[in-house]
Amino acid sequence: MYVKNGIAYASSETDIIEVQSVKPLEDFMMLLTFTSGEVRLYDVSPLLQFPAFAPLSQPDIFAAAKVEDGIAPETMYRDSYP
Repeated sequence: MYVKNGIAYASSETDIIEVQSVKPLEDFMMLLTFTSGEVRLYDVSPLLQFPAFAPLSQPDIFAAAKVEDGIAPETMYRDSYP
């Protein structure tokens, strides 16, 4: 258990990881740089089946990808490759 900003949490405190930058590559791959300094490869193609992410299948939209809210950074880290 830990307390942060006056709120008690039952789990262990972990470092927060965020996506710092995104570089779209070919074949729906992205090069992600995390706040930890790690650079990892992320495959977006499995997400294209979901309506919220379907617009990314358009090359011009995918090429304009940037860091915003959407996919949890923890998920992107877990599902990416060193």
